[in-house]
Amino acid sequence: MPLKKAEIEEFKNRLIELREQVTKTVRGAKEAVTQPDEAKGYSQHSADEGTDDFVKNINLEVTNKEFGLLRQIDRALEKIDEGTYGVCDISAEEIPLKRLEAIPYATMTVKAQEKFEKGLLE
Repeated sequence: MPLKKAEIEEFKNRLIELREQVTKTVRGAKEAVTQPDEAKGYSQHSADEGTDDFVKNINLEVTNKEFGLLRQIDRALEKIDEGTYGVCDISAEEIPLKRLEAIPYATMTVKAQEKFEKGLLE
């Protein structure tokens, strides 16, 4: 059963809110990674420097995952604008409401998502 306009509007608001939250997280991680290391110098122990590098790597990894999530959110918002939200990008089947409630940025059914992740799509 296709989604009602009110449901789509509710999902759109959730997606916009989620996008704002993720964008703030990315900005925070970006700032943490790009800040100059003012404490570096002769007095800092090499183990501390290694810890700082490790933290930066973790922040970069988080940022990459968040960017992926932003792309998914943007795609879901595009689908709302196109009038195809709730329809699988791969199979053109309806995405179950329960899935959209749990993952509002889902653009594929579970079955299609599994095939996509396993590289089984042609």
